[in-house]
Amino acid sequence: MTKKIALIVGSLRKDSLNRKFANALVEVAPAELQFEFVEIGDLPLYNQDLDDAHTPPAAWTAFRDKLRNVDGIVFATPEYNRSMPGALKNAIDVGSRPWGHSIWNAKPVGVISASIGAVGGFAGNHNVRQTMVTLNAPVMPGPEVYIGNGSALIGEDGKVNNDKTKEVLTAWAASYAKWVEANGRKA
Repeated sequence: MTKKIALIVGSLRKDSLNRKFANALVEVAPAELQFEFVEIGDLPLYNQDLDDAHTPPAAWTAFRDKLRNVDGIVFATPEYNRSMPGALKNAIDVGSRPWGHSIWNAKPVGVISASIGAVGGFAGNHNVRQTMVTLNAPVMPGPEVYIGNGSALIGEDGKVNNDKTKEVLTAWAASYAKWVEANGRKA
């Protein structure tokens, strides 16, 4: 059975390393996972006053509606200053509100991260995991993916050029498909 999966890239850079690995993940994922990239760059900063006044920005409403209708969510995130990027945290905040209407609740989550550094975005990855657990989203505990020295694994065509990395992404995607099946909403 096909599962609709939102893929959120934490970096806003047009040449984002994490977007390149997210694209590679889509290419190697099992056919039952139907990915859709959900962009976060146009989300205004979260301000509860707008929800309280029932005047949320259209971008918030569109984001919430899109994610409300998916079977799972994958985050591909870099690490900024030992945390997730601010734009990603804002997107998570927008989705978690208004109180009692979180779009993250009970959505199976997977997190991958990549970095030009050696630790592969470890702190940003775990910051996302911790936040999503707090929001009652079942986060896949493993396998975990931290792609270090990521720029060396991308060819000039923007695609992953390393067979081991492709194998890791393939295995992770297969595990995530099982995670969604076991932890997702039942039809």
